[in-house]
Amino acid sequence: MEKTYAPHSIEQRWYQTWEEKGYFAAREDGESYCIMIPPPNVTGSLHMGHAFQDTIMDALTRYHRMKGCSTLWQPGTDHAGIATQMVVERLIDAEGKTRHDYGREKFIEKIWEWKEQSGGTITRQLRRMGSSLDWNRERFTMDEGMSEAVQEVFIRLYEEGLIYRGKRLVNWDPVLHTAVSDLEVLSEEENGSMWHMRYPLSNGQGHLIVATTRPETLLGDAAVAIHPNDERYKHLIGEFVELPLTGRRIPIIADEYVDPEFGTGCVKITPAHDFNDYEVWTRHRNASAISELPHGGLINIFTVDATVRANLDTEGDLLPAKYVGLDRFEARKQMVADLDAQGLLEKIVDHKLMVPRGDRTGSVIEPLLTDQWYVRVEPLAKPAIEAVETGAIKFVPDNWKNTYFDWMRNIQDWCISRQIWWGHRIPAWYDDQGNTYVGRSEQEVRATHNLPADYVLRQDEDVLDTWFSSALWPFSTLGWPDNTPELARHYPTSVLVTGFDIIFFWVARMIMMGLKFQDDVPFREVYIHGLVRDAEGQKMSKSKGNVLDPIDIIDGIDLETLVAKRVSGMMQPHLAKKIEQATRKQFPDGIPSFGTDALRFTFASLASTGRDIRFDLARTEGYRNFCNKLWNAARYVLMNTEGQDNGLSGACEYTQVDRWITARLHQVIATTSNAIDNYRFDLAAQAIYEFTWNEYCDWYLELAKISLQSDNEALQLGTRRTLLTVLENVLRLAHPLMPFITEEIWQRVAPLAGIEAETIMLQPYPKSDEAQIDTTAIAEINWVMNFILGVRRIRGEMNIAPGKPLPVLLQNGSDADRTSLANNQIYLLKLGRLESINWLDADETAPESAIALVGEMKILIPMAGLIDKAAELARLDKEIQKIIKELPRIEGKLSNPAFIDKAPADVIDKEKAKLADLRSSLNNLEEQHRKIQAL
Repeated sequence: MEKTYAPHSIEQRWYQTWEEKGYFAAREDGESYCIMIPPPNVTGSLHMGHAFQDTIMDALTRYHRMKGCSTLWQPGTDHAGIATQMVVERLIDAEGKTRHDYGREKFIEKIWEWKEQSGGTITRQLRRMGSSLDWNRERFTMDEGMSEAVQEVFIRLYEEGLIYRGKRLVNWDPVLHTAVSDLEVLSEEENGSMWHMRYPLSNGQGHLIVATTRPETLLGDAAVAIHPNDERYKHLIGEFVELPLTGRRIPIIADEYVDPEFGTGCVKITPAHDFNDYEVWTRHRNASAISELPHGGLINIFTVDATVRANLDTEGDLLPAKYVGLDRFEARKQMVADLDAQGLLEKIVDHKLMVPRGDRTGSVIEPLLTDQWYVRVEPLAKPAIEAVETGAIKFVPDNWKNTYFDWMRNIQDWCISRQIWWGHRIPAWYDDQGNTYVGRSEQEVRATHNLPADYVLRQDEDVLDTWFSSALWPFSTLGWPDNTPELARHYPTSVLVTGFDIIFFWVARMIMMGLKFQDDVPFREVYIHGLVRDAEGQKMSKSKGNVLDPIDIIDGIDLETLVAKRVSGMMQPHLAKKIEQATRKQFPDGIPSFGTDALRFTFASLASTGRDIRFDLARTEGYRNFCNKLWNAARYVLMNTEGQDNGLSGACEYTQVDRWITARLHQVIATTSNAIDNYRFDLAAQAIYEFTWNEYCDWYLELAKISLQSDNEALQLGTRRTLLTVLENVLRLAHPLMPFITEEIWQRVAPLAGIEAETIMLQPYPKSDEAQIDTTAIAEINWVMNFILGVRRIRGEMNIAPGKPLPVLLQNGSDADRTSLANNQIYLLKLGRLESINWLDADETAPESAIALVGEMKILIPMAGLIDKAAELARLDKEIQKIIKELPRIEGKLSNPAFIDKAPADVIDKEKAKLADLRSSLNNLEEQHRKIQAL
């Protein structure tokens, strides 16, 4: 083996080998274990959230593969309708063209070209993470088979009356010209205004003051609402107001939606441009005062660009001509000025409000009344709720089922159409008479409905929401609508690993579609992981400048490249300077290369169920050190076993130390397996780390030297065999979390341990054997370790050189202590660097000694002659004086009100901790001084 651990020289080589040899494919035999990857966008690149959940999925996949399951981790990417179309539109914009210049067919060809050239970034990065996906089965949501599945589902739901076309409010992005889902809308608090407007009562007896943050929408008002119990206004119910600027009259209605405490307690109701107002309108639309309004009160005032639309021929002057064609914000300015001129503007006050913006364009989302396709969800939701209630699907952690129920029990019909070109085109055709025909192709439609070839049909221009195809992912990837062997073998899948933010958008819809089309749940468990935050607990975002790229952590990145990466392509360029300064301060030397295994082990160590994780590179550095430790331990074992008889056939004799490490190994195997079975990757990582570093490397390798150096050949054989057996088991135990380093070392260790096989990946996962857990050996070696630690602590406190042999006296020991000493004296003498160990008689007075305890037994190290008393007292005096000088400075700071009032809480806490440490050190030093003075 190479002298130093260099992850880059092994990682990509091993991944290529695994992939080429087909190790990722599901085996023919064994129980199915299947995970569907949440398909990343084809436009995307790997971020920390992906890397985290991919580590979890790969750990589960490798673990179950080693347990003998027929393991399929299904790969694939999502066509990401809006995101992909925007990427390609930006490319053709550089040519000075729009998609309309290309036309639909040519533009879609252009997208496919882009996908072939640039759409593989994220799959290459998944390989860098060591993801053991079965790449031979890779799917794309727009591939032929997936497209057939999408069309089939649409047609079957339509034929059952579960898909319909209707005019309803949607989130409309006026830049993209399409409806968008709630997930694509980011609402953030912004500074705005509240306009208080006077709506005159139609009887001339005063006015109502209506407060709004969107005065331009008054053109579409259908009513003014008050709370039915509001004493100020209840006598006005049934009267009318004159709607300013329009010449229309609208009624005053009562509705419990109104909060009497907010604004003036009078709310304008604009049902075509506000989701809440639409709900109010549905409750009152049959009242004649509303139903007799134009369009029954549902008055749309905007075009798809969010400009004020022109009046239809049948509408007369419904919308005042002076505002027609104005952008909504221009119309706002003009209308506010006109209200003011007419004495109808009471006041304008500053107001903070949540503003919904499109996540792709940053434009303010407009609730807009449009014709869209919908799934009638309620009949699908009922069995999906029951599946979780009955335990057919289990959420981990369990509390997430409440979030699921909350949404499913208040579910709205799902808008599935999008006004873009890239995606699954809706399989519906229209004729000039307004008839709708749904079918698999135009030819099928003509044949089914006996329409001649010259009968004019035009296909719906819209495509399906990307989430529609994603909802079919667990069964469409396995070959549905065909009844394939893979579908029969791997559906339902075992577990879905995902974030909480898409429980509604994806998890719930997969459950509904799986039950509908497969008559079974799509997965047995849903493991919900937390968000990956930065070391301070902040959400990672481009605008905060705290985003880490997993590939940069694996490969390393120099400071200048890191700064350039963090400040490029920002939505808020004014923050660039601040982000540059923070980056230079945090990473003065850039980010060193840590390798994939250290990154994966960091993620695993942080993966406690459901909680957000704070990602700190200091931890990754610690786990890179752990990789080094494992590498160096393996080199030491190989130096002592290569070319040797390792007891595979000879008669071995085992020491109590061999029995102890074997017993602890089997306990750790049980702990690790139990942790992974319960999705506690943090506990699995902790158990592997502590056993490998603290027990195997720090203790066993040292203790084993004694039997390796003994004259007893059978003992040497036993120890060599134990060294190899335990290391080989540790490598298999850690493989799901750290695949590369474990494979590299295992290839050298396995043959020496008598194992002939091609790869660690397909070896059985270690099983705990109760018969190997020797509790006597554990207790005895724990006693040895505590004894040696006690001696080492005394050396440290007394500043005694590590190599100086010490005489030890023992007092107050039990029979068990005497047995342990008799059995293990050689380990104590050699590892403790002791000159002698003697028992004091019960009546014997002990000399002035430093004391350590092992249970009730006292370890005494006589001080006389061990240290230079004068020199040690001088050293202690110097340390004491240093602290005495430092204490008043910190005490003064913490008693200064100016500091306490202004300093951040974490700075104050640091100073308090420093003060407590100094006081504790001072007490220890003074105690030590007294002891030595008494010698």
